[in-house]
Amino acid sequence: MHALPVEAYTSQEWFDLEMKTLFSTTWQFAGLVEDIPEPGDYISVQAGNNNIFIVKGRDHRLRAFHNMCRHRGTQLLRAVGKTQKAITCPYHDWTYDLEGKLISLPKKEVEFPELKDKKLHECGLNLHEASVGIFKGMLFVHPDKDAPSIMEFFGEVEPYLGPHVVEELMEYTEKPNEVAYTKEINANWKIIVENYIDHYHLAHLHETTLNMYDHAKAEFGWAGPHYWFYEPLMPDYLADIDNAALYPLIKSVPREQIGAYVPWLFPNIGITEDEAEWNTFHLTPLAPDRTLLVIRSKTEPASEREYAAQASRSNRSPVWSKYGNRGKYDGDWEDDPMASGDFMLEDVYACEQQQKSLSSPLFQIGATAQRGEYAVKRFQEEVYKHMAAHGAFDKK
Repeated sequence: MHALPVEAYTSQEWFDLEMKTLFSTTWQFAGLVEDIPEPGDYISVQAGNNNIFIVKGRDHRLRAFHNMCRHRGTQLLRAVGKTQKAITCPYHDWTYDLEGKLISLPKKEVEFPELKDKKLHECGLNLHEASVGIFKGMLFVHPDKDAPSIMEFFGEVEPYLGPHVVEELMEYTEKPNEVAYTKEINANWKIIVENYIDHYHLAHLHETTLNMYDHAKAEFGWAGPHYWFYEPLMPDYLADIDNAALYPLIKSVPREQIGAYVPWLFPNIGITEDEAEWNTFHLTPLAPDRTLLVIRSKTEPASEREYAAQASRSNRSPVWSKYGNRGKYDGDWEDDPMASGDFMLEDVYACEQQQKSLSSPLFQIGATAQRGEYAVKRFQEEVYKHMAAHGAFDKK
C-alpha cells in the first residue's frame, strides 16, 4: 500500500539522493515571465544541487546559467535583480556578458600569463549553460543544457489544465513586492504533495472549508508523471457566482468550464485554477522534515474600485451562510488550526502531525481508499521510478 519506505520521509541520505537524482534532473519552477521583463533582469533558483539563474539578454532572449564563477565557484548573482549590463563576480571581478561569455579579468597578463594574447571567450571559461523554458506563463529551469523540451515534459498534462490565459492575468498581493503566501512547514515535501493530491480528505478534513465544491463529481487521473484534477462547484454556489466570487471573475474562463482545476506538475509544483484566481503552489525541500511553501496568485486585471465592489457583493451573498469559513471544530480560531476556518491551516496541521508520527515504532499505513487515495501511491511510484532511472539505487 506504500511505494516508499519511511526513510524516504525522514533520512538525510534519502533527501540527498532526491537532490541529486530528482530535483537536479527535472524542470524546476523559477518564477513568472513578468519577473524579468527587461534586458539585464535576472532571477535565480535552487534546482536540486544546482543554483541557476535566468537572465534576459540584450536581444531579449532568456538564457539560463549555473550561478557560479568559472574561477573559484563563487556565486555570481543573488536572488533577483534589475538591469545588469554585465555579470561580475564579487570575489575577483571576473566579468561575463549577458550571454555568459567571459569578457574581462583584472590584470590578465600579470596574473594569468597562460591567457595572454588569447580571446577570453575562447578559453573555455564561459559560464556553464543550463536550460530555460516557459510553460503557461511560468519560467522553468533545467540544470542540463541539453534538457528535453519543456513541452515534451509537460505536454501530456496540458489538455487537462484550466482554460485560464495566464499571461492576461495580474499578480495579486496585499502589499507591493510581496508574494501572496510563504510558509515553512515542518514536514517532508512528499507528505505535502500527497495531501495536495488526496481526494479522500476533501470531504472530511475540509468538510466546512471547501464544501462549495462538489467532491462527489470530481474527475482526476495521470498524464505522464503529472496528476490532473477537476471538480465542479455546488449548483447553488455556481448560480450566484457573479456575486459570491471573492474577486472579479476571470474572463478567459467560459461559464460552462468554471470549477476547480488542481493539477500537480511533477515533481514539486501545483497549480490551483478557479473562477477568480490562478495560483502556483511551489515546494522547496529544505531538510527531510522541513519544506518551504510559496504561493503566488494572479487574478483578472481590474481597478481597486472593482475589487472593492466585488468584495462587497461577496460579503452579501447568501451562499456564504452555507459554505466555507467555518472551522471543523469549535475553539479559538487564532490558536487552533482546526477551528480557524482556513483550509490551508488545516492542511499544514495535518501534514505536520503525519510527519511526527513517522518517528513512532508503531507507525504503519492502514487500509487505503481505492479511489480517493490511489493518487498517493502513484505519486510515490513516480518518485521512485525517476530516482531509479537516474542511478539513485545503483549498487555502489
